[in-house]
Amino acid sequence: MLNLKPEIVAQLERVLSSVEMLLPRAVKPIDWATCNAANWRRHSFSGFLQPVTVTDTTTLDELLGVEKQKEIMISNTRQFLKGLPANNALLWGSRGTGKSSIVKALLNEYASEGLRVIQVEKEDLIYLSDIFSSVENEPYRFILLCDDLTFEVGELTYKMLKSALDGSVYSAPENVLIYVTSNRRHLLPEYETDLRGGKYVNGELQESEATEEKISLSDRFGLWVPFHVFTQDRYLEAVRLCVEREARTRKVEIPWTEELRLDAIQWSHEKKKRCGRTAYQFSKHWVGRYLLNR
Repeated sequence: MLNLKPEIVAQLERVLSSVEMLLPRAVKPIDWATCNAANWRRHSFSGFLQPVTVTDTTTLDELLGVEKQKEIMISNTRQFLKGLPANNALLWGSRGTGKSSIVKALLNEYASEGLRVIQVEKEDLIYLSDIFSSVENEPYRFILLCDDLTFEVGELTYKMLKSALDGSVYSAPENVLIYVTSNRRHLLPEYETDLRGGKYVNGELQESEATEEKISLSDRFGLWVPFHVFTQDRYLEAVRLCVEREARTRKVEIPWTEELRLDAIQWSHEKKKRCGRTAYQFSKHWVGRYLLNR
């Protein structure tokens, strides 16, 4: 046995402690039979899937004003669950209009049929191949969700996602689809200068190279599903549904009154937005105040 000086032993202990911090944490494999969703968590040079308890109980029927969008996403997801051809999807549009809620509602609807969701942050898209390899042999169908995604020109993760959608070496296995939500139709900022550089070829205007590059990523999604702000009638219908849901949860009845309607409209003016999120936030405000003052 070596007789090491105490200072050498102390140095070795510090080195071993530092190396241990870099090693991936020991985690149990996810039991997908009992877990419907997970997040990818980065750790040093790799990462791991962390189980998530799904607490959002939103159903597809509760999503108002997005009937066409629901129809498209339900059909595509059912095709995927049946092992039929299906497309990666880009859900884009104004904030708070139900893009993420549709994916959550799809999970609530089809988890019993084997649908699972893995959420990954933009910065972790470089680990797509690790995520794919961790689930490719599972007997479930996985939606890889990247929520509220935007890129700046030249980001590495942009190229990783592009490769995955392209069907290159990073392509998703047969049991994984990619759903992305974004406020930007092309996932990248658009500038007036992008329009410069276009040219006519055989009498037709061709996009500039800058525009072509920005469209090249979004174009790789088979589905583009747009979301728009609500009309006032749609917004009030969403408010009514949200208030009823909050009241039902607390086993009370809250009447629909002219005061409630006018307050809901004023709330949307202050928020400068008529959408599902605004309706949900107002319902919590109204129901909470109503119960407090009883």
